[in-house]
Amino acid sequence: MVKTTRNYAGIPDGFAQLEKARVALLPVPYDGTSTWGKGADKGPEAFLDASENMELYDIETDSEVFRKGIYLAPPVMQNTSPEAMVNAVHKTTKEYIKRKKFVTIFGGEHSISIGTIRAFNECFDNLSVLHIDAHADLRESYNGTPFNHACAVHEASKTTNLVQVGIRSMDAIENTFMDREKTFFAHEMVNDDYWVDNVIELLTENVFITFDLDALDPSILPSTGTPEPGGLLWYETLEFLKRVFEEKNVVGFDIVELCPNPADRSSDFLAAKLYYKMLGYKFMSKIDLDEFEGQMATEEKSKTNPRFDEDED
Repeated sequence: MVKTTRNYAGIPDGFAQLEKARVALLPVPYDGTSTWGKGADKGPEAFLDASENMELYDIETDSEVFRKGIYLAPPVMQNTSPEAMVNAVHKTTKEYIKRKKFVTIFGGEHSISIGTIRAFNECFDNLSVLHIDAHADLRESYNGTPFNHACAVHEASKTTNLVQVGIRSMDAIENTFMDREKTFFAHEMVNDDYWVDNVIELLTENVFITFDLDALDPSILPSTGTPEPGGLLWYETLEFLKRVFEEKNVVGFDIVELCPNPADRSSDFLAAKLYYKMLGYKFMSKIDLDEFEGQMATEEKSKTNPRFDEDED
């Protein structure tokens, strides 16, 4: 269960208020349709715990992106059925988009992305969905429901410009729905120096990213429900994401499928860093330390967390 009385990464209250925050973070602790490794419902809590132990100055972008304001929303909870969960995610995501926030979602297993993608597609014209994953997730229905993690981007394949990256596992039936001109298989990417350029050329201006953590090689992130060998590594992933954020209008993103393991805290921390790096790429410019009114006084900041001492600014 996600704790409800906390700020993202322990940031001061002045940067965590809904009214002033540029970013909304929606936790979705849901694991209703996973079929092998269970535990994605505990992913948001592990991600938030790791975030509280992360340095908030990013060397690469020379920024502290939390100063843009990150509001941690109440968790989306609806466990009566997979369809009810998708509908709840869709409704909540759309509400925060309408508030003109940069909306981000942390799952939970991948079926929640049916709801997030639907909301963004209704709010942004000519949307591309950049699907980064080990699995195609294109089944029309699985285990008796179209609201399954194996169907995460089936709807997107029909209603958006879907571009898939890192795919290395799929069922034969998914060929029926896959656009191979817009699919980048892992075994081909490894020998293609231009795959990043080619992906970006296929994207429209408005892009939503759905990032399944099993896209990453299990050597750097083993704690996921369905790990597959041969995935993306850290720096090539960051280089790719940075290019997308630089060259396209990324309107939001979700990250899914962290299945925390007490013996592997590194996966939780990688997920936390990935989220923060993606925010850093979105808000690349040097952040003014006085950007937000109501910034906490130095003394109050220091009491809240030593990471916010004035000496560290």
